[in-house]
Amino acid sequence: MQKGTIVRLTDKGYGFISREGEKKDLFFHSNELSGAEYSQLKEGDAVNFEVADGQKGPYATKVSLA
Repeated sequence: MQKGTIVRLTDKGYGFISREGEKKDLFFHSNELSGAEYSQLKEGDAVNFEVADGQKGPYATKVSLA
């Protein structure tokens, strides 16, 4: 599991996670949440996640609040 911080949430059910040492934020979709509802998330929340490769590049999966 990797650790990061939610830096942006949208009203469309997805957001972006900042990872230490990485310049590009990592995309995540609400379908990838584990143990939390999208409505519970706030920008600045610490999260744990795994990285998977998709058609548009890497994204966060198994996202949970830290």
